[in-house]
Amino acid sequence: MANFPTPHIAATPADFARTVLMPGDPLRAKFIAETFLENARLVNNVRGIQGYTGEYEGTRVSVMASGMGIPSIGIYSYELYNFFGVENIMRIGSAGAMNENIRVRDIVMGMGACTNSNFAHQYHLPGDFAAICSYKMLKTCADIADGMGVRYHVGNLLSSDTFYNDMADVPNGYLSEVSWRKMGVMAVEMEAAGLYMNAARAGKNALAICTISDHLITGESTSSEERQNSFTEMMELALKTAKKLDV
Repeated sequence: MANFPTPHIAATPADFARTVLMPGDPLRAKFIAETFLENARLVNNVRGIQGYTGEYEGTRVSVMASGMGIPSIGIYSYELYNFFGVENIMRIGSAGAMNENIRVRDIVMGMGACTNSNFAHQYHLPGDFAAICSYKMLKTCADIADGMGVRYHVGNLLSSDTFYNDMADVPNGYLSEVSWRKMGVMAVEMEAAGLYMNAARAGKNALAICTISDHLITGESTSSEERQNSFTEMMELALKTAKKLDV
């Protein structure tokens, strides 16, 4: 454990629950706290990264933004795991579908996360590392989703280091059927692989669940306001999972 606060989180270990939900957007963290948590209090606001702790149906839960991309979630999840005693982090975000069988607003659960990032190079491994989620968290979440009647998919995500890509206008180029899609990757986002690697290194647990906000094949999309406020099914699923993990 380290001295507190850390460079990016102005709190103490007692301020956080064992399980933290991590949306990318600070406003989404605020929305979840104000909409679903009782007795929610702000425990962090360094650099505008809002973190709250409260109770969901009697279970203590924290929600804190991660920011965008592996470098950002890499910082916050590392500090939460290693300095604040957090055991479980669940990324709850948005993703772009790259499979015809997945619809906008479906939920995807990342059993694994491919990446074009070099985040794993810091570990000096003699080969490629398979970034996977916690099976317990995945099974718990999937069982609850079944009970809720949620339409969801389980499989590989792609955690990309780039949102805008120079090859985007090349036919069958980046993020196409010819590349990641032919390997069965469900959707692209920007954080899960870094979170899974930090969890593995710390001996902790992680899961990424995302609502499909855009479809790379059909071109269908949602607005930023919808992404901030309307993905409530995913939020409730994550909160119910956090409650079950605390049993």
